[in-house]
Amino acid sequence: MQDHEMITGDCVWQGREMAQNPRWIIQPTAAELDALDAAVAEVAARGLAWHELTRDSFPLTGWQERIAQIRAELEDGSGLVKLRGIPVERYAAADLKRLWFGLGQHLGTTLFQNNSGELMREIRDEGGGVGQRYGAVETEKGTFLSSYARTLTNGALRFHTDRCDVVGLLCVNQAGRGGVSTLCSSAAVHNAIKERRPDLLQVLYQPFFRSRFGEEKGAERIAYPLPIFGQCAGKFTSHYSLTYIEAAELLPEVGPLSAPQREAIALLMELAQELCFEMTLEPGDIQFLNNHVIYHGRTPFEDDPQAGRQRLLYRLWLAMPNSRPLPEDHAVLWRNVAAGALRGGIGQESMTASLTSS
Repeated sequence: MQDHEMITGDCVWQGREMAQNPRWIIQPTAAELDALDAAVAEVAARGLAWHELTRDSFPLTGWQERIAQIRAELEDGSGLVKLRGIPVERYAAADLKRLWFGLGQHLGTTLFQNNSGELMREIRDEGGGVGQRYGAVETEKGTFLSSYARTLTNGALRFHTDRCDVVGLLCVNQAGRGGVSTLCSSAAVHNAIKERRPDLLQVLYQPFFRSRFGEEKGAERIAYPLPIFGQCAGKFTSHYSLTYIEAAELLPEVGPLSAPQREAIALLMELAQELCFEMTLEPGDIQFLNNHVIYHGRTPFEDDPQAGRQRLLYRLWLAMPNSRPLPEDHAVLWRNVAAGALRGGIGQESMTASLTSS
């Protein structure tokens, strides 16, 4: 049985320390904000919709060093970045989407987030009927929602990762109460499990069946094996969403988790809560997370329409040109596991095979 080493580097951090560490918080300069504003004005004058924008059609003068800084912190640093101070109140919705999508095109390649080809997800409370629109199964224990549907309710979200190298959230407006981000280093969770229960660490490097429920159309009953932890060429990765694992358990050909698997997940969730910190996104904040080294969740929230506080975030999924290589057994989800590859998202078959670095 392989003895997996402790993960080292800046991606291993304790929540209480990271909450006080300014390295991951970036305030754009006045010149950088002016460049964003000029780019938005230019593409709007040309009549380009946000989803038509490319890196070339959305020029960001003076952002080269900032883009490099963000990419480096996400891949080789702490794995998270908060870009503060985007003047969201200045822009109409169409222009704000131009700004966000155009900036995203400079950081990486935007990916489809569902089987309808959606490139930008509006994260808000969509109320009742979410399960009927985005995937629900009735079980003995009640209604089981897909991961996609859960993001569009106002309930809590458990620690998880998204199906992309980096997820970006632009906060347009916050709720009246709650909706706080919970962030945790998955590498720190790995190390804590190695210290406390090395036997369970071995379990997490072995395959867990996941369901494609709520992802590809017609694939609701397809399950695939994927470890929760992996390492390749000295780089760590963790892909984890308990919802997909629970959905696979509903399939008779898969069945329930083993006792060691269930115990390993329980310890992972306990340590994620123990090692996390909370962060409130304010309007104008952009949160970037490297899904290979960060687990994220959310506390429940409640909108206050009378006070004008209704939670709205714009989400992008990005494949990054400086991404890490992944183990071969992760290809079942990511398809292309090479460093810097175009990977992740939903319906990637129609995409080209590699990213263009800049």
